[in-house]
Amino acid sequence: MNKNVSSIITLITDFGYKDPFIAEMKGVILSIEAAATIIDITHDIEPFNIIEAAFVVGSSSKYFPPGTIHIVVVDPGVGSRRRAVILETGNGFYVGPDNGVFSEVIRAERQIRCFHITNEAIVISAESPTFQGRDVFAPVAARLMQGIPPTDAGPEISDPVLIEIPTPYMIDQDIVGEIVYVDRFGNAITNITTEHLQRFGKNYKAQLKGSDIEPVNHYAQASPDTLRCLLNSSGRLEIFVFRGNAAGLFGLEKGDSVRVLR
Repeated sequence: MNKNVSSIITLITDFGYKDPFIAEMKGVILSIEAAATIIDITHDIEPFNIIEAAFVVGSSSKYFPPGTIHIVVVDPGVGSRRRAVILETGNGFYVGPDNGVFSEVIRAERQIRCFHITNEAIVISAESPTFQGRDVFAPVAARLMQGIPPTDAGPEISDPVLIEIPTPYMIDQDIVGEIVYVDRFGNAITNITTEHLQRFGKNYKAQLKGSDIEPVNHYAQASPDTLRCLLNSSGRLEIFVFRGNAAGLFGLEKGDSVRVLR
């Protein structure tokens, strides 16, 4: 095993749990490197939603040990001419399609090298029209763990695909952002962060769909059935209902505009 590479390989996909896809990817990894520790981050990314996958990998990967290998397979262009890539960063390695899914990682990391996977000797099948997660990304991740350098995968490239990730902006003295993720509890997580809110201190409120939403410090400070907001443990403004489903009760969706003002 490469001393600079962790024994951990993580998986983020939109595969769900009905089909054998996840198990087949794990089987390939373990067949090549039985010492791998495989962590499922999530397999419930909304189908084909590259922006959601970019948010999840950007948010979660920084909590893993240096050298962790992250496989992300949300890939509506599978089998097409889009590239398969490895990103090498100061924090770890990322393996997946070059379709923008690593945009948050690329923008956050200072040290980035990107390699186009073209070496057919390290994959199961380069011609995999529907399942490159199993046939390309899983074996490449396992071989990285075994010690091959990313340079062995193929040529270095300088133009990985970046997609536009929604970012907050100012209108007058207010901050305007949007909901970027809804978790299984129905909490709506925005792209407005601690840094954006520094200028307000604790003196702010959020507006969403015409309603004023007062901030609290933790969930239990809020009354049931009432929208409230807080800065969550990841430093993002989150809109919630205490012991309720904010998205279900109030029809909140990704992309809904959120305004913060005094």
